[in-house]
Amino acid sequence: MNYLTAFSYIISHIFLILYFYLFMIHRYSQVATILIYFLLFSVLCILDFSKLILFPDSALCYVVSTILQIIATQTSAFFTARRQNYQTLFIGLSASSYVIAGAVSSAIIKIYTGNSIWAIIGSIAVHFVILVFLSFTIRKPCLRFQEKGYEKGWWKMCLIPIFFYCSVSFIAFFPHTLYDNPDNIIGTVFIIITMFASYIIVLSYIESEAKRIAGYWENKLQESYIRGLENRHYLVAQAEQNLKILHHDIQHYSNIIDSLLEQKRYEEIKGINEQISHMADENKVKEYCSNLIVNTILSNMMNKALSLDIKVDLNAKIPKEIPVNDYELAIVIANLFENAIQCVKPFEKEKRYIEIEINCMNNQLFIQTKNEYEGEIILDSTTKLPKSKKNGNHGWGMQSILSFSKKISGTVGCYLDNGIFHIMLYAKF
Repeated sequence: MNYLTAFSYIISHIFLILYFYLFMIHRYSQVATILIYFLLFSVLCILDFSKLILFPDSALCYVVSTILQIIATQTSAFFTARRQNYQTLFIGLSASSYVIAGAVSSAIIKIYTGNSIWAIIGSIAVHFVILVFLSFTIRKPCLRFQEKGYEKGWWKMCLIPIFFYCSVSFIAFFPHTLYDNPDNIIGTVFIIITMFASYIIVLSYIESEAKRIAGYWENKLQESYIRGLENRHYLVAQAEQNLKILHHDIQHYSNIIDSLLEQKRYEEIKGINEQISHMADENKVKEYCSNLIVNTILSNMMNKALSLDIKVDLNAKIPKEIPVNDYELAIVIANLFENAIQCVKPFEKEKRYIEIEINCMNNQLFIQTKNEYEGEIILDSTTKLPKSKKNGNHGWGMQSILSFSKKISGTVGCYLDNGIFHIMLYAKF
């Protein structure tokens, strides 16, 4: 019986590694990743041989070997994954929970048929069907979450496979197996079904929530973009009207200049020229950078700051073509700008001051905002970035900034120095 169990475990290890390969984004080349997984497979098989063949009656050997297998499995997942975070841990734990269903199926078929060959074939079939089913239902969301780097709440998600794995293990394998207590088969099967249903429902909800948040920020951006275009249209119309007035008045200025020339009053002529030049400059439409999308957002945010009597020192160097998505960069800038505005809005006039520097040149992106800050900043222990005072987590704006930074492999940092809050984002392309 132990040889059948050992062979069933070998099949489970193969499908566990296939799950890793399909559901994780790897940091190494395909050859290096396969070699690491082959080493993991060898270690798992050796430990199975120890607890099932060499020392089949030793409970201590079974427990120690199982713990070592868990450590080896999760370490390999962390070592080969592109990002070492709770998402990777969730994938590793999920793989262990998924293959346990195949091992259970082998035992159930053996109990009901008494045929080891059918048990092995059934185990392979169940593993394969479940892998295909999960590939069609949750693989894309898993890869999408890893790509975007979402981390919020994933440590809680890890509890799902942990509790399911422990529940099935203690009911079906240790200290007594399904061969010893076949009455546990129905309960075990329903636990496994509940596990997969929970995976699909929870991951679908998370993906739906992520899409909702993305849609929210896209709508906010479009709203800000439209407002910026409206403001720009108003400024252009106003400048056009003022230039018509200036064009009408230029004849009068010309007559005055002619009269002053006859009287040789050159200093007064110089003053009139300066006045005309000043009027022309006032009617120029303000352009903050060469990128249309970002410039429109900046125009809208500058108007908002002006309406709140907030002084803004803005230095933006953003070309027309940039190596990142224009809209995503605009969202990040708008979020940082909005956070600074909300921070200084309640202050006295002399403290309502924001300094913003944006540089997207020479394949580098640097964004920095500075503003007055009063009180204590609550920082997240993991990200070291400010948390919202409303719910104790990052606000949607800060989450959007973090997501963008991870997408472009950038870094975000902040600090408070003599009452001035600094937050910076840097990336090199």
